[in-house]
Amino acid sequence: MANTIEDFQKFGKTQFETATASSQGVVKALQAIAQETSEFSKKSLENGSAFLEKLLGVKSFESAIQLQSEFAKSAYADFVAESTKLGELYSALAKEAFKPVELAVAKVQAAKE
Repeated sequence: MANTIEDFQKFGKTQFETATASSQGVVKALQAIAQETSEFSKKSLENGSAFLEKLLGVKSFESAIQLQSEFAKSAYADFVAESTKLGELYSALAKEAFKPVELAVAKVQAAKE
């Protein structure tokens, strides 16, 4: 009986340590996502302001259309690049969040063998 209680306590301690380590990884991943989103928003606002300043200085309608087209292409390319970065960060977050589950499954499979 003593072995069973000690084993149970050891198992509980291991699970707690794993959950704590995993939650720290999840927090770091969420901070990286928040920072990346904040930086993109700041960059996007700066680009929009610069575009507006250029647009106000345009002398002809054709120049305005060309400037707007260039801005739209640039904004779209930036958006696609940022979406890719965020996708990678969210993928890393999911992997980090499921590490405890993977470890638990691996332990159960090892115990069966």
